Amino acid sequence: MDDNNIFIGGKPFMNYVTGVVMQFTTKNADEVVIKARGKFISRAVDVAEVSSKRFLEGSVEVKNIKIDSEEFKNDEGKDIRVSIIEVTLGKNR
Repeated sequence: MDDNNIFIGGKPFMNYVTGVVMQFTTKNADEVVIKARGKFISRAVDVAEVSSKRFLEGSVEVKNIKIDSEEFKNDEGKDIRVSIIEVTLGKNR
């Protein structure tokens, strides 16, 4: 199930959209989870929207959105919190 996760980072935007579309078309996934942290959250939302509304219009929709935050130590040893989002796209039944 974990291979249906797309982690958003610094790659070109369309790489992620293509990844999502490929999961649904070539791997025939029922759902794909787009995950992002911190500054990449807005990009994850954009990837979900472009994938579902432009490329897979009518066949895929947002099924769930989960938000959370994670605490970890940065390089200086300070505790910092970073926000997390998971957008689940699923095939329309």
